[in-house]
Amino acid sequence: MYNLKSKKATKIEKVTFSDLGLLESDIEEVLRTNIDMVCDDEESLLIIGRQVKNEKNGRSDLTAIDNNGSVVLIEIKRDRKDIEGRKEAFEFQAIRYAASYATIKSVEELVKIVYAPYIEKYKEEFTLNELTSYELGLRKIKEFLKVNNAIDKFNENQRIILVASEFDEQTLSAVAWLNKNKVDMSCFKLIPYKLGSEIYLDTEKLLPVANYDDFYVNLLDKSEPAQRVSKGITRRALPKIDTMLTWGVVKAGDIIRAKDREDEAILLKNGNVKVDGKELSMQVWLKNLYGWSSIQTYVFAIHKESNKTLSEIREEYMIEQELKEIQE
Repeated sequence: MYNLKSKKATKIEKVTFSDLGLLESDIEEVLRTNIDMVCDDEESLLIIGRQVKNEKNGRSDLTAIDNNGSVVLIEIKRDRKDIEGRKEAFEFQAIRYAASYATIKSVEELVKIVYAPYIEKYKEEFTLNELTSYELGLRKIKEFLKVNNAIDKFNENQRIILVASEFDEQTLSAVAWLNKNKVDMSCFKLIPYKLGSEIYLDTEKLLPVANYDDFYVNLLDKSEPAQRVSKGITRRALPKIDTMLTWGVVKAGDIIRAKDREDEAILLKNGNVKVDGKELSMQVWLKNLYGWSSIQTYVFAIHKESNKTLSEIREEYMIEQELKEIQE
């Protein structure tokens, strides 16, 4: 890291969770309270469970529900050594847990088995008033599904997110194949760095990607040397608010309103918003308003002047530019 003022460079040291003395449960807690590290502002997510036990005494690390009404399993391993040292494959363990959740047919059942015990465990993080944990859980999930137009799609599908500081080629190969065969599974690297006494975490999404072939581990052909997995694969991402500001489709000083609410914020030139004199990222502002773990920022942020969502404004501009390119 280079400090422009002092003109001195400081080395950021890449470390392992083992070096730091952190356990899988420590990483689990980090993600429980900061799940947006492994999802972006194009999706909404609500954490509803931690260490949920199934009938065979297996425990899923974290459980969530997303804006499509799908139950999401987040499974965590510290590093490659932990993955390779397991008797059961990392991805297969997660599939078994997802299969257990596939049997849940109603919101009431999900709340009773998963969300109510979670609320009871973390009571200090919720405002119960006169409600029981079950009543509050039922209200929150039903509201979440309703706002995201997902009531009729509840638990039609299950998603899996695998998180580790490093993955082995066999796991990536299996996950790539599963994705290509319509199993919704993602792999995220969560990498710790040390700068002085501070620890920083960086995330990188490995899968899914546009081209899965790069991640397949071929059957060993003894006539040719084994090929290493390609690195540096990137995936196309939708433009963010900083790009929209550069385009000029929104500008600093514009008023942003939360969808279906009266709450407003002022858009700043760096893409953050100002609310009650405080500067926040748009994601943090909106997820705090709705009380979710992560939120579809561009769907729930309304540009007050045009009365369009940022998602609509972005899509219209991109289509317009594409048409211009075709005409030229």
